[in-house]
Amino acid sequence: MTNLKDFYSGKNIFLTGATGFLGICLLEKVLRTIPNHGEIFLLMRPKRGKEISERLDELKKNQIFERLFKEKNAEEAFKNVKVIAGDVGQENLGLSNTDIDLLKNKINVIFHSAATLDFGDTLKTTVDINLLGTRRVTELAKQCPNLKVLIHVSSAYVNAYMLEVNEELYPAPVDAEELIRTVATLSPEELEKQTPAILKDHPNTYTITKHLAEHEIKKCEELFPCTIVRPSMIIGAWKEPVPGWTISKNGPQGFIMGASKGVIRRLPVAKELIYDYIPVDIVVNNLLAAGFHAGSTNAKQLEIYHCTSSTRNPFRWLSVEDSLNEYLHKFPLISAVWYPKIKFVNSITYYKISAFFVHILPAILLDFVTKISGGRPILMKLHKNVNTSLGRLAKFIFTEWKFHATKTAKLHTFLNESDQENYNLDISTLVWPVYFDTLTLGSRVYLSRDPEKTLKVAKKKDNILFYVHNLFKVGVIVLIWFLFSRLFGANMSASWPFLIPLGTLFLSII
Repeated sequence: MTNLKDFYSGKNIFLTGATGFLGICLLEKVLRTIPNHGEIFLLMRPKRGKEISERLDELKKNQIFERLFKEKNAEEAFKNVKVIAGDVGQENLGLSNTDIDLLKNKINVIFHSAATLDFGDTLKTTVDINLLGTRRVTELAKQCPNLKVLIHVSSAYVNAYMLEVNEELYPAPVDAEELIRTVATLSPEELEKQTPAILKDHPNTYTITKHLAEHEIKKCEELFPCTIVRPSMIIGAWKEPVPGWTISKNGPQGFIMGASKGVIRRLPVAKELIYDYIPVDIVVNNLLAAGFHAGSTNAKQLEIYHCTSSTRNPFRWLSVEDSLNEYLHKFPLISAVWYPKIKFVNSITYYKISAFFVHILPAILLDFVTKISGGRPILMKLHKNVNTSLGRLAKFIFTEWKFHATKTAKLHTFLNESDQENYNLDISTLVWPVYFDTLTLGSRVYLSRDPEKTLKVAKKKDNILFYVHNLFKVGVIVLIWFLFSRLFGANMSASWPFLIPLGTLFLSII
């Protein structure tokens, strides 16, 4: 049996979604670990006033490539990387005839990662990008006589209407052609009205269109080897290229970023539930291994893998509840606006009540100070966006899924010993509290752009914020005491017994 590196050596790769969180990590892994790869074609959308080559230059500046650039310079590392102007949301992927001819004669491997991940997107947008975008990729694939494998990035939540899911393709929830016609003919207003009925048991437009996209891949299984990888919530890197690396603000790293600044102080979670998180480097390894297996065995049937943790190494917020605030003060931000302290609440209602005191009121105050200082107030806008999205996220916050990953475990054993080490799929040794320690530092460095060299100064500021925070609490309690005494006409010294329960209640809120 050949090894994974040998399989990809010399092969020309077409990658969609290269500028995204997963896509850029996949690109880095290929460039760093498969030195004899062929040409890599990145599909990128042109941006107004910016040449496509400039977007590649921007990509190279991402910190994810620092490890790679220590081994070789940027020019050498990217010498076989080419940018192709296009868009999965356009007919023929927005490709010119020249580029289509180039790609269909060159491509050996396709990684389709591009998608819209916004749960609030309209059906028109998600059908065009997630469903039709996938169809357009398969239409290109059908024109490639030298194609060895197509790897499609799906999501474990495409079957979110089920609480226990296997690595198999489930029946389509609606007829894809009928949905495409509906989207094309209805007005935006009418489509919005009919969307709930179309979704049925699906929680949003993302999951239903990604589900239908899997059936587009299924149609190709007899034409060329194809495989689907379903990651759950993708979070920062466990080991590669740097522990804690991330550019995504979705999920835990986004909460940690906000908590580090002192502006996010409540997190709505059910501490005892299993939350399915998976590090981005494990997803990358899964994609490469899945493509290797399907391509090297010349698979004639669609292969599906769950890249998930719920049944292999389950995570509960309870496991890091006592440690999370320690991590925030171990790696404080120099840009923090208040003393970080996060608490978990077990309902959206309690979150909104609590957030009024710890999010909204401070945001109004800090935005006012920012505005009169000549800055741009953004905190209220941030919290309004969070509150708006809570309704869409509630199902994912308070539901526990079980994603079986038997085939993924078997795929790991298919790899030889060297590949198992270099393209690890086994997450059994991941220790979640240790990982979150690393993720907190990663969020600091890569999301908040606060390098480790500022830690000493940041810790001094953190100490000052600690005293300011406690003085603020004392001041508010005294104010409550004063107002209570005036309201009931009591002497302040005589009303102190009432201060204890009122103060305790206030402290529990903030």
